Amino acid sequence: MRLGDFEFNLRELAGSMGDFGTLFPLAIGYIAVCGMDPAGLLVMMGLANIATGMVYRLPMPIEPMKVLAVMAIAQVWSPAMIYASAFAMGIIWVFIALTGAMRIMTRITPRSVVRGIQVSLGILLGLQSLKMIHPQWLLGALSIAVVLLFRKSRYFPAALLLMAMGVGIMAFKGDFSGVKGIGLALPGVSLFPPGHVWESLVRAGFAQVPLTVTNAVIATSALISQYWPDKPVSEHKLALNMGIMNLTVPFFGGMPLCHGAGGLAAQYYFGARTGGANIIEGLIEIFMGIFLAGSIATLLAVFPEAIIGAMMLMVGIEMVKFARDLSGWPHIAPAAATVIVSVGTNMALGFAAGLAVHHMHRFFSERKKVN
Repeated sequence: MRLGDFEFNLRELAGSMGDFGTLFPLAIGYIAVCGMDPAGLLVMMGLANIATGMVYRLPMPIEPMKVLAVMAIAQVWSPAMIYASAFAMGIIWVFIALTGAMRIMTRITPRSVVRGIQVSLGILLGLQSLKMIHPQWLLGALSIAVVLLFRKSRYFPAALLLMAMGVGIMAFKGDFSGVKGIGLALPGVSLFPPGHVWESLVRAGFAQVPLTVTNAVIATSALISQYWPDKPVSEHKLALNMGIMNLTVPFFGGMPLCHGAGGLAAQYYFGARTGGANIIEGLIEIFMGIFLAGSIATLLAVFPEAIIGAMMLMVGIEMVKFARDLSGWPHIAPAAATVIVSVGTNMALGFAAGLAVHHMHRFFSERKKVN
């Protein structure tokens, strides 16, 4: 079925599952550790996916903001604090978009640093995936083989085969025995104390911003231009979209959301080509939130990690390949600095290191010409 810029087929369905590796662990943590309502979390994420797919008419990943998620889970934040952190991110990103700050950051960021961010993401995905594969390396190897053999299959897409394989393994092990049956749950209205907004920014929100600038905005926009050169999406538009999204979802139980280059690469790698992938993913998440809220944390927790790890590993390798178009020391040096510092510390510092190397090289080159 095809409706303009939307396709609804097995390939789009497979692509819609490409970034589940990012969603599963953080969603489990938010629900099981922090006590968030699964219905609100999943339904709002599903609606965000559908709205984003309709607006952009492209695959556009909707992911948890990772720094906030990790801190919230590690420190066992209350649901009210998580809702407040999402609202805080909404304020920040609307401000960045409307003041033109995003355009300035984009203008000073060279392609070499963008490539460094993409490669860093690939390496970090690869390292995390190897940890997930290691305890079940045979299943991981089999999953990688399935990806290599069926990734481009029109009738048996790799991601769908892997999901089916995971469900089959869960059934064989009896993991469904403790799962509750299908129920009915709807998101409620969620409120939070105003003081939590500033507190969430101090505890993790400000640290989240540089990562979102690099991965969710600059690198995502660059990746869209590579995959769909005739349908570019500006960094300004991505920033404004994240702001509006995060000003809305927390009032109905949603978590802080962003885009992400890794998620987009995963969707594309496993077959997503149109906004139909977002709509399909959104419908799946809404179904899970409304009908499986009581069981979803258990279901996600027992899904074989090695399968998700194998998917992430292949996407990580694909991300590293983006550096192939860099040549010459003036381009390689900033990219290398970005990668080394990002992998060794964090992506925000890696971004700063890459910019510093690039602009220092420009300064000394121009000074040399003058002399």
